[in-house]
Amino acid sequence: MEPGNSGVLVVVIVLLFCFCLDFGAAVDTITASRSIRDPESIISSGNAFKLGFFSPGNSSNRYVGIWYNDASEAVIWVANRNRPLNGASGVVNISDDGRLVVLNEQREVLWSSNVSNSVANARAQLLDSGNLVLYDNNNGSIWQSFDEPTNTFMRRMKLTTNVRTGENVMLTSWKSPSDPSIGSFSAGLNLLNIPQVFTWNNNTPFWRSGQWNGREFIGITNVTSVYLGGFELVENKAEGTASLSFEFAIDSTTYFVLDTEGRLLQNNQVDGKEWQIRQTYPENVCDVYGKCGEFGICGPRSEPICTCLGGFEPKNIEEWSRGNWTNGCGRRTPLQCESINKTGDVGKEDGFLKFRMLKLPDFAERTTALEDRCRELCLSNCSCLAYAYDAGIGCMSWRDNLTDVQQFYSKGTDFYIRVAHSELAADKNDMKVVIIVPVVVGAVVIAISAFFLWRWMAKRKAMKEKSSLLKREERSRNISDENKSKDKLQDLPLFDFEKLATATKDFHLTNKLGEGGFGPVYKGVLEDGQEIAVKRLSKASGQGIEEFMNEVMVISKLQHRNLVRLLGCCIEGEEKMLIYEFMPNKSLDAFLFDPEKRKLLDWSNRFNIIEGISRGLLYLHRDSRLRIIHRDLKASNILLDEELNPKISDFGMARIFGGNQDQANTIRVVGTYGYMSPEYAMEGRFSEKSDVFSFGVLLLEIVSGRRNAGFYQDDLSLSLIGYVWKLWNENHIVATIDTMISDPLYQSEVLRCIHVGLLCVQEFVKDRPTMSTVISMLNSEILDLPTPKQPAFIESQGAFETESSDKSLKKHSVNYVSITVVDGR
Repeated sequence: MEPGNSGVLVVVIVLLFCFCLDFGAAVDTITASRSIRDPESIISSGNAFKLGFFSPGNSSNRYVGIWYNDASEAVIWVANRNRPLNGASGVVNISDDGRLVVLNEQREVLWSSNVSNSVANARAQLLDSGNLVLYDNNNGSIWQSFDEPTNTFMRRMKLTTNVRTGENVMLTSWKSPSDPSIGSFSAGLNLLNIPQVFTWNNNTPFWRSGQWNGREFIGITNVTSVYLGGFELVENKAEGTASLSFEFAIDSTTYFVLDTEGRLLQNNQVDGKEWQIRQTYPENVCDVYGKCGEFGICGPRSEPICTCLGGFEPKNIEEWSRGNWTNGCGRRTPLQCESINKTGDVGKEDGFLKFRMLKLPDFAERTTALEDRCRELCLSNCSCLAYAYDAGIGCMSWRDNLTDVQQFYSKGTDFYIRVAHSELAADKNDMKVVIIVPVVVGAVVIAISAFFLWRWMAKRKAMKEKSSLLKREERSRNISDENKSKDKLQDLPLFDFEKLATATKDFHLTNKLGEGGFGPVYKGVLEDGQEIAVKRLSKASGQGIEEFMNEVMVISKLQHRNLVRLLGCCIEGEEKMLIYEFMPNKSLDAFLFDPEKRKLLDWSNRFNIIEGISRGLLYLHRDSRLRIIHRDLKASNILLDEELNPKISDFGMARIFGGNQDQANTIRVVGTYGYMSPEYAMEGRFSEKSDVFSFGVLLLEIVSGRRNAGFYQDDLSLSLIGYVWKLWNENHIVATIDTMISDPLYQSEVLRCIHVGLLCVQEFVKDRPTMSTVISMLNSEILDLPTPKQPAFIESQGAFETESSDKSLKKHSVNYVSITVVDGR
């Protein structure tokens, strides 16, 4: 090779080597000469995190953020959260003075790192911890995203507070899932007396962790088992500062996020599997700060959840009985030391009532006293209302009103509250006097009275047991007579109440999927990870054991891809629950009548839902081994699986027909106003055609995207049915179609569905098609559809068009006929 060529080759190799080095540095780093433009991004060296441009939810705005580089793409930090980019023209680079900046198309700075001094040759690097660090030319850290968190608390990040300067590093929620700007909620440390973590709603306490004892927060009962080292809180009392961080177990990844509703969600990923929400704070309604007011105690398993602490009574009994507990409780009997201070009278010494396993109140003060001195110190101080002792904290006392007290069922701390002597059980000496005098004076009388009392109670107990046995036998006979063709209940898996309580986190509000006429439905996760839906019968509902057993027996016999699957039931005491397969997309009404979610229901999805419901009804009416009339078909009783396939649910009102039976009568009309057929609503007659009517209403709702209940058209008193009928007669039926599915490509199919819907809601039973005919019509197997006749309920908007939970008699005008409805849902 010639010398000249060798030199050229060396230069090329060197340039390529330098280029590779430069390219490698660019993977996780931004420099003055190397910026990123939308949609470019950088990825941390271990591929754990990505920094780039994104649009949250259904927003068109662009933001610069950091997110997990996995399927979840969970965003953990946002730079320009309050000043979004309006288009895909954003740039992230290092400015001339060494700041990390986000620029828009006009080169306007929308966000910058908080660096006070000018720095040359600065660079920003995304680390595998999720931290974005700005370094100077000596590799010294001059700024990091962990010091300016948004809504996410990461491993090794520090939440800090300085009581002297008022400076805090805390979490702030997004305004909405589509808007990461600062929302109403914040979370951080509070150093008043004993460190605690708080979440605030516009500066008002929303939740607190309980006091820090050097190892854990004693108001959280289930957090330390998740971590290798748990939380670490470093406090410098001399400087008035503290910082909180956490470490997790070796085989798991954890982060906390403050969501838009003020909940701290603990997300876990074990062995690289899917992310799961392990804990939620607040976890239940009693976790909400001050739920029961001053001197009230909240028990999530109690009914009602709020009671007064011992020695106290509601300040406003009327409001308390209504479930408005915010006024709290007041002392029933004045303390002895208070009486001395006011009147000079000396009464019997105050004492302490003990409460076990509590979340201690807010505003605790601590002293260095040992446990055996803690009671004595509180008793000798008239301003001391209560005390408690924790080995990690020491002696705690309370002088102010006791706020945010909760009953725990595991862990928790013993708590002693000061009460007047009369509120205590009599002391031992008094008890001796009370016992000795009656024994000396009337031992024989007491013994004889006790004997006769025992005999009387024994007879009464025996009579009650016999009566209860007769009632159970009678109820069993009734159920057996009515369901002779059904298998016994024992054939269905029975679930333990405690396991269901654990699976639903004690039926926590965050697990609530919705509520029907007979009670709420909760999401649960069994020990094996299976997701379930738990329908818990409300004690206040009109559904008794008859309807409950009916739903169990009916649905346990059915198997169809368009019917929800019953997994089992629970009957313990007054608790009656049904356990179903979990439907991740909840019910049809949640999509159909939501302005945003409705966009996800294109015509293909809607027609699939219509077909699925019709096939499910046909199975109930004709194809199953039982002939079943549902009687409560409506949008909220159609559940959607992960692929938006429909499944009919809620069989509490279903009735089984005999082989030759075409219709039945009832004096108890049940169902939902707006979906009930006229013959059922007015006369109590129901048949397959009653379900057909309900299907027709549902079909019109799916096509129009509007509820039949509560529908108005200008000043006319029209239901949705009346509105569609009016447009049909005016040859303007196209106006019925939801704008989301107005594509001309599908118009003929949509119009056919409207036509079928009108045929289903015709006033007279004989005019309505069967479900088998409906399916043929929908699939164009019957080309020439008959002209629909006048539907029912077209004159009065007020007729059967608003759901009601009122069990009293209600009168409505329906086609000018006065009727009485007994049970509306």
